[in-house]
Amino acid sequence: MARLVLLRHAKSAYPADVPDYRRPLSERGRRDAPVAGARVRSCIGDPDLVLVSGATRTRETWELARAAWPHPPHTVFDDRIYEASVDELLLLLREVQSDRSQVLVIGHNPGLEELAFTISDGHGEREAISAMGTKFPTSALAVFDVEGAWAHLAAERARLATFEIARG
Repeated sequence: MARLVLLRHAKSAYPADVPDYRRPLSERGRRDAPVAGARVRSCIGDPDLVLVSGATRTRETWELARAAWPHPPHTVFDDRIYEASVDELLLLLREVQSDRSQVLVIGHNPGLEELAFTISDGHGEREAISAMGTKFPTSALAVFDVEGAWAHLAAERARLATFEIARG
């Protein structure tokens, strides 16, 4: 059984004249990101692979979150995650090598939230399903148990193990 964590980037700032892709984290985001890293580590231990959007706020989230690991996991920055649809995110995850059993994706809404609802089989932890259905805010993480190969990840093929919002 594999584990997939979908982590929405920490809270970003909205400086004037800065394009969306380049928006940095806000002060709250800088407080929340290390907490998110610690929560991810407590849920999955050491990820085999971390996939991070190339946007500034996701890169900064990872820079602060990775302090939770004494040896930072293998990380790939992939611009395909930025503004990705569910289908695009599924294609990306289907490319993950079968020997990777713990995968963390740091990205954006609405893509991550839509992916979470798409892959969920609806039979996970009830409180987690309820919480995820309420809101998928910044620094939210959804942890899924995934059966089978990444190449076969599809709708309703993962079970939600936990959902939480990391706040510092």
